[in-house]
Amino acid sequence: MNSRLLSLDFFRGLTIAAMIVVNDPGSWAHVYPPLRHADWHGATPTDLVFPFFLFIVGVSISLSLSKRKGSSNLYLKIFKRSVIIFLLGIFLALFPNFDFENLRIVGVLQRIAIVYLVCAILYLNTSFSTQLKIGIGLLIVYWITMVFVPFSGNIAGTLEPGNNFAAWVDSFIVPGRMYQETWDPEGFYSTIPSIATGITGMLSGKILLNNNNSLKDKIIKLFYWGTLMLIAGHFWDYIFPINKHIWTSSYVLFSSGLGMIILAMSMWIIDEKKYTSNIKFAIVFGSNAIVAYVLHGIVWRLFQIPIIGDVGLQKFWMDTGINLGLSAKFVSFDWAIFYTLVIYFIIYQLYKRKFFIKI
Repeated sequence: MNSRLLSLDFFRGLTIAAMIVVNDPGSWAHVYPPLRHADWHGATPTDLVFPFFLFIVGVSISLSLSKRKGSSNLYLKIFKRSVIIFLLGIFLALFPNFDFENLRIVGVLQRIAIVYLVCAILYLNTSFSTQLKIGIGLLIVYWITMVFVPFSGNIAGTLEPGNNFAAWVDSFIVPGRMYQETWDPEGFYSTIPSIATGITGMLSGKILLNNNNSLKDKIIKLFYWGTLMLIAGHFWDYIFPINKHIWTSSYVLFSSGLGMIILAMSMWIIDEKKYTSNIKFAIVFGSNAIVAYVLHGIVWRLFQIPIIGDVGLQKFWMDTGINLGLSAKFVSFDWAIFYTLVIYFIIYQLYKRKFFIKI
């Protein structure tokens, strides 16, 4: 497959835009209901955004590295990119106060970096069948340890917030501050199944690279395998509940299955039917995806700095909307949309100048 898939850029950009919307409500005390994460077990549309991005990372690994196998310094470039993304995550955790004593080591960008590094090395050194076996193996091992291994005086299979096998392991291996004090949704142990999320993307990329199949055949295969994974995740949910917070094996199959189906639908609409008239918003975000995510973290913190009286722009927005009699949840959602458009404006300036920052 020599031509670039516009649908993949669209899916990547839509995912980044969604990440900004769900991460930046006007107030966490008044989150618009559709933008909430599931309290624990189960999944809302918001819970699908991050795994979709990791799925796309896996697809992109297959498409980009397939052309570069054997090139000089490739491993060094992969390692360098992973380190840069990881350090950007650390920078966002520190900015603007640089409080090293309360530094959160793990995070979204850090997980992306680890998944990219591991999956890229797997792609370059293993076959399709081996990658499939490793992905399945990671999910099974994670399931066994989470459900059948007792820990710290707890019975096997305890899956409570901060009281599960992953949280127990992370308490020994994760340095620094935890996001939820006693546990972290981006902890190191739950990164193991998230690697499997990246592998599902790599396997999808394998389908896209098969030049013996037409575009329509590739769409059908993605839809077929996505549906099977979705069904498998649904049935696994009965014994190992779908849960983003601990990235359960059923959650991997469920979210990756949906990712395959959405990619297939995007390919059919954009690449097959050539409907491209209203996709620029997502394409712009997809052109500098990591940059957009880093910017959203920086600008959000700047908007907390008091500039109007003794409050920042975000707090001023919320107070003004509520004082006008608007619903607090509506104002919170309104801010999330406004903030996403602010980031879009910045990224668009890069896009129209064809300035694409390769991270």
